[in-house]
Amino acid sequence: MNLGNTLFTRQDDAGHLQGVSVDLMHELANRLGVPLELVVYDEPGQVADASSSGTWDVAILAIEKSRAQTLSFSPAMTEIEAGYIVPHNSALQHADQVDAKGVTIAAPLKAGYELYLSGSLKNASIVRTQNFAHSLEVFSEHAVCVLAGLKPNLMESLNKLPDSRLLSGNFMTVNHGFAIPRGRAAADEFLQNFVKDLLASGFVARSIDKHHIQGLTALSL
Repeated sequence: MNLGNTLFTRQDDAGHLQGVSVDLMHELANRLGVPLELVVYDEPGQVADASSSGTWDVAILAIEKSRAQTLSFSPAMTEIEAGYIVPHNSALQHADQVDAKGVTIAAPLKAGYELYLSGSLKNASIVRTQNFAHSLEVFSEHAVCVLAGLKPNLMESLNKLPDSRLLSGNFMTVNHGFAIPRGRAAADEFLQNFVKDLLASGFVARSIDKHHIQGLTALSL
């Protein structure tokens, strides 16, 4: 369970987990007829790095090609746009303009969109942060030109950044799915069929609606 993406997982003051990922994991455990243990990590990179440690069997992560070297992904279940925030006086107007010489971008280390930017940027440079909250601090201190993030999180953060604005467009669409360590053929096959059933039945869309998550969209078959 990755607390770094609040669109999927939130933890209340008592330590209880809730959200779309919790619903999905409970449904998976119910289908398998096994007990569920939720292992909590602060950031998605920590989840991916622990894939060979045996501490977890299945996770929900952004589907990303560098992670696919050690993880096997189910079909995508959801999509979220990733975009940028800039200061009001920035000359940048659209996400397509950000990859330019001299532009610095704050992004959390090993987040799905940071991994994407690391492989796709040709001119701009990334300032890698501990998490999205740290990215906000770095941007607020004017240490970078641009703040990268999932659009729902960016829009929620605008009230903390009164002299900033969201650029039009996006630099990618992030898809999430179930992830398991590679080499588990039976689990791969099960998750392929499980996700198809979840999407066909509307389970994912209902969970998103139940938790009132804006900006997270269930995919359709």
